[in-house]
Parts: sequence; structure tokens; C-alpha cells
Amino acid sequence: MKIIATCIGNRKEIDWKGKMVTTGIFKYPVEKPIFLNTEDVKGDAICNREYHGGVDQAVYGYSLKHYDYWKGLYPNLDWQYGMFGENLTIDDLDETKTHVGDTFKVGEAILEVTKPREPCMKLGVRFNNMKIVKQFWKQDFPGVYFKVIQAGKVKAGDFFEKIKSCSENLTIAEVYENKRTKKGM
Repeated sequence: MKIIATCIGNRKEIDWKGKMVTTGIFKYPVEKPIFLNTEDVKGDAICNREYHGGVDQAVYGYSLKHYDYWKGLYPNLDWQYGMFGENLTIDDLDETKTHVGDTFKVGEAILEVTKPREPCMKLGVRFNNMKIVKQFWKQDFPGVYFKVIQAGKVKAGDFFEKIKSCSENLTIAEVYENKRTKKGM
């Protein structure tokens, strides 16, 4: 696998239907390497630390291969990498083959798979359509949160190499399905 884009975002105040919403979901690709730290990505705005950032959610990765599906549903959006709030757009990250605990070397960093991303209303703000939240829950490609085992710089073009496999653990897709079932979706 390979990193297609590294993305960060700024803190934004959005007027969403008369209510002010603070978010960092408007990520955009950057040309320079980004620094993956133990609790976040340096220079990336995190506005709700309960659900983003921290040891088990330091970095969010999303697969480029999922973009085509969403582009079919939302063809009129101005598409760019980082649309899902991901820090790393990875060419072929497959949640059905990625297990909790799998470890990857990328650039100077070492990342460990922790859990899937659960969509919130801010994804709807990003897409300017709240339907995306329910649609996102119904798909088996939520993206992956990573713990940073070794901090370091990562850039587009870096290889995403698995260095430890934990096939005895649930896949990210299985964890996500369990969360969906608990929520009655």
C-alpha cells in the first residue's frame, strides 16, 4: 500500500442551519511531510477530543478505493483528498482485511490499528448533507484509526508496509458491524 495524500485541517466555525458548529473536518492535502505524534497530527485541528485525537485515535486513514463509491452518490461536490476527515489517504486500505493490532511502518512512523471511525454530524456538515451520516454507517468502509507507536514524518508516496499481523483479532469491518448492530442500524 502507498500514501496518496497527507491531509490536515484548520479549526472552522460553520453556521449550520442557524447553529454555530466548530470543526476540523475540512482537511486538505499538503505537499510537505506531516508529523504523526502520539496523540495527534502536528498542525491538524482537533475540535472534539472526546471523539478525535488521543492515543487510540491519533491518526485517521481512509482508502482511496472508497472514493469512487461516494463520488457516485455526490457527483457535484468539489472532491479532494481529505474529504472524510482523514489524515492519510491510502491507495488500498481494506477494512475487511485489516485487523485490530496490525502494525504498519510508514515514513518515519510506526502505526497500530485500533478501531473504525464512527461518523458524526460533522461529516454531514462537510458534505453539506446529513444523509451521508446514515449512508456511511451502512457501508463496510469506515476507515481506520491508528495509535502512533513511533512518532515521525510521513509524506505522500511513502509505502504503508505491514510489519505485524494480528489475524487472530477482529477486522475493522467486523468491529464496525458490531457497533452498527448495537446502535440498531
